[in-house]
Amino acid sequence: MQRAIMDGMAFSRIIWIVLDSVGIGEMPDAAQYGDVGSDTLGNIARRRQLHLPNLCRLGLANIKPLTGLAPDPAPIGSYGKCALASPGKDTTTGHWEMAGIHLEKPFPLFPHGFPPEVMNPFETRIGRHAIGNKAASGTEILEELGEEHMRTGSPIVYTSADSVFQVAAHEEVIPLFELYKICETARDILRGPYEVGRVIARPFIGSPGGSPEGSPGNFQRTSNRHDYAVPPPHGMLLDRLADAKVNVFAIGKIFDVFLGRGIREYEKTRSNADGMAKTLAAMETAPDGLIFVNLVDFDQLYGHRNDVEGYARALEEVDAWLPAFEAKLGDGDLAILTADHGCDPTTPSTDHSREYVPLLTCGKRARARVNLGVRETLSDIGQTVAQNFGTEIACGRSFLNQLA
Repeated sequence: MQRAIMDGMAFSRIIWIVLDSVGIGEMPDAAQYGDVGSDTLGNIARRRQLHLPNLCRLGLANIKPLTGLAPDPAPIGSYGKCALASPGKDTTTGHWEMAGIHLEKPFPLFPHGFPPEVMNPFETRIGRHAIGNKAASGTEILEELGEEHMRTGSPIVYTSADSVFQVAAHEEVIPLFELYKICETARDILRGPYEVGRVIARPFIGSPGGSPEGSPGNFQRTSNRHDYAVPPPHGMLLDRLADAKVNVFAIGKIFDVFLGRGIREYEKTRSNADGMAKTLAAMETAPDGLIFVNLVDFDQLYGHRNDVEGYARALEEVDAWLPAFEAKLGDGDLAILTADHGCDPTTPSTDHSREYVPLLTCGKRARARVNLGVRETLSDIGQTVAQNFGTEIACGRSFLNQLA
């Protein structure tokens, strides 16, 4: 730690973990997004008793009252919550804001499918007719159109309440390399008013009617998903860290969201468990700089599917992992846990929700029991990271001096 301070850093390494979609209560403008009453953590706790002793030791229940979870009178971490300053409530918006990018307007949505101005050149260039072209959940669209896709070879195009253009294809019908080329073509076409936040390749396997009862639903998405994000503007956090020669190790979809910019090493993940294991491994091999992690199962597997029990179990699995994570923290480490938006599985909507997100920090030399308050933007986290490594980003107010 002394060497880090001499080098101008409060912490020699920061491990920043994004618990994807773990919101902590509606923001004041939630009504504009149809999200009044959304409270991912709060509503899950009301529906199902949560066992989160380690997150509570960090200060989770000190942020706001949570049913069945007691505030810690002397938490080992510091705590607060962050608002989203940008309009929107999607992955790209949240992660970009963390890195210091504030959007003036949200990425476009297509709740009724994509117009001919998009679909006609898309089908012409890929040489295939597309099916679907509507808003749907990933599991429902496979049940509805998986068999037709296998019969015709037509890729399944769909969107959601997020700003996404998703292409699903069976790995034995459209090989991965072709699916990825199809998505690259879509990314090239989706410009101007059609520039969605992400194009996502959604490969799957299985067969229709494979169960003894002959029912649908025997299709399974694989871990070969690939995201094609809009290139982030230059000058964001990871660019600044690269200029400052700071090592960045990305785990999960961080690499895709930022198109690899400023990232020296990365690991894709298959699940939260895989992401947690790879985080511990990265802590062994990356002794300094930033380890930037996204744990996506909360959002992808449970929030969008309104699976309260699955979401609750995923929270408890991360909580059970925390002691192993804390044991690997060195003297010069700072851990930051937060989220990018909400995705309340208790509401009728399967969309993301416009919520505050929790902010928890800890470290052997980091100040504990500091109430970091309500931060005006997720960029406060990025600015804290930037300041620690001797640089700055365009937006955000650092809270480094409250911790170091």
